[in-house]
Amino acid sequence: MKIAFTTSTGEIIDQHFGQCHSFHIWEVGPDEAGFLEAVSVGEHGPDEEDRIAARAQLLSECSIVYTMQIGGPAAAKLVAQKIHPMKTNTEVNLKETVERFQEVLRGNPPPWLRKAMNKEINKGQAPTFMED
Repeated sequence: MKIAFTTSTGEIIDQHFGQCHSFHIWEVGPDEAGFLEAVSVGEHGPDEEDRIAARAQLLSECSIVYTMQIGGPAAAKLVAQKIHPMKTNTEVNLKETVERFQEVLRGNPPPWLRKAMNKEINKGQAPTFMED
């Protein structure tokens, strides 16, 4: 599954969702994980709503966003697009976070994570009444 991280260095999750200049996108599975790309955030006008919507659209293929901080309206916009925001509250090592996430994937993932995993499996298919 694709996971986005707010990071200034590529090594530490250290940025606020609404203020980062780019997102690092990783493909993460139970046994393998790797960096895919850095996606730059352009200017999307002075309106905060436009900036949040543009960021959410940039991450539309991601299932999860790990960020140090995120505001309520931005988190709600992500959830509406079936992207799960994960707030760390402090600076956290990115690779260690990926490794811990993989441990959860190898075990018994919680329901919200199974649903996020299904987003990847069902990509391109019409939604069913069972998804919500």
